[in-house]
Amino acid sequence: MKKFILGTRGSQLSISQTNWVISELKKKNPDSDYEIKTIITKGDTDARPLFTIDQKGIFEKEIDKAVVNSEIDFAVHSLKDVPSILMDNLILGCVPKREAVNDIFISKNNHTLQTIPANSIIGTSSLRRAVQVKRKRPDLDVRPIRGNVESRIKKVQDGKFDGIVLAQAGINRIGIDVNHSKLSILDFPPSPGQGALGIICRTDDKGTIAMLKTIEDNNSRIAVEAERTLSTFVESGCRFPVGAHAQVNETGMNLVVVAYSIDGKKAIIVEQSGSKTDPYGLGKSVAKELIQKGVNELAIDWREKLEEWNK
Repeated sequence: MKKFILGTRGSQLSISQTNWVISELKKKNPDSDYEIKTIITKGDTDARPLFTIDQKGIFEKEIDKAVVNSEIDFAVHSLKDVPSILMDNLILGCVPKREAVNDIFISKNNHTLQTIPANSIIGTSSLRRAVQVKRKRPDLDVRPIRGNVESRIKKVQDGKFDGIVLAQAGINRIGIDVNHSKLSILDFPPSPGQGALGIICRTDDKGTIAMLKTIEDNNSRIAVEAERTLSTFVESGCRFPVGAHAQVNETGMNLVVVAYSIDGKKAIIVEQSGSKTDPYGLGKSVAKELIQKGVNELAIDWREKLEEWNK
């Protein structure tokens, strides 16, 4: 029996995601065995708001280094945390079937984002979500929140926050039963890759790649490749909020991208359709139109403001 060692973070969400991957792999590869190795990342030890940390891959770098060094065979990540450009000799070996891509709103008294009282304190770890909330409800007080999914929900239950915005995929994967309201993808377009898992392995490890491909979901791969291509040409991420959502159908695919100004008053929206055989081409084309419409100027404004906040 072939044994694989896979790496992940130690949070309940990371472990739940990894166990799900193992269960799917065992269905297709019954003669294989799997061992989980938990690895601490910078994102686990640095409690600052994410947008103040000027470094990419804070939730995956240490784990991917373990793959490069052959300490583990592959790594399981939330794909939105994985930079679009990987370390040398690493490949995105597999994208399993994607979970829900939308965000949700959780509040102590079961308010929706529309009904929660003015001046309520809303927590989010994401600049994108913060801007999107302020665009819908400028009368709310949006503040940074850190911690795993469970601890964030507890902060609402304890009254430290009146509400929080999270990815639905997280509570689905953990199996948390909590009252929530679904946020529209039109108003809250997700981060590139949100809801998807990214399994990273070595480029030259053909056996592991072949094994991982048994649980690949082609439509999920196509969608996230289009979304992630944007990050190659447009500097999106924790420090510059951009929402992107690709949908694949029988005849092709559609990609919608929204970039926001720092005050949330301006949004550059680009929507294009293309062939699902060329998600990279569609993502690059959308990025080109974003640049033509001034997205780089928005990014510069964000960087300058974040530098002021960090002084």
